[in-house]
Amino acid sequence: MDRLWAPWRIAYINKIGKQKGCVFCRILKEEKDAANHIFLRRKHTFAVLNIYPYNNGHVLILPNRHVGDLEDLERIERDELLDLLVEVKGMSQSILDPGGFNVGFNLGRLAGAGFPGHLHIHIVPRWKGDSNFMPVIGGTRVMSQSLNELYKRFKKCAQEKKLKS
Repeated sequence: MDRLWAPWRIAYINKIGKQKGCVFCRILKEEKDAANHIFLRRKHTFAVLNIYPYNNGHVLILPNRHVGDLEDLERIERDELLDLLVEVKGMSQSILDPGGFNVGFNLGRLAGAGFPGHLHIHIVPRWKGDSNFMPVIGGTRVMSQSLNELYKRFKKCAQEKKLKS
């Protein structure tokens, strides 16, 4: 049997079941954006790199308020959520130059929502050949870039956009 050593995962494993409350609400309140990979904050929404990505550059767009479904959002939150989605998709295009995107919600645990209590949108950049035999045969995803490097690039892009406006 092949082994893939991932010693950084032990911190996550040790936290499972010990953390109380919503992870998204917690990281938003902590205001440790670099440590938590939050690269954009708006009045009602924020954008964060997914720390367990499906693909390189996988971003989550969330309302600041703990809301579990679309019907529970205020109009201003829905509008800002979609505006931030468009903005982050544009940033991803300029930073990563993917060939396309998967964008979507997983509403409810049976639909695949890992955190069904706090609504979020996934933005997953895609490239030709980005999926290969590794996830199917090896049960392993290959990420070509570190989260810290991606965070720096997204944060820099956000700051440059702010200076231009």
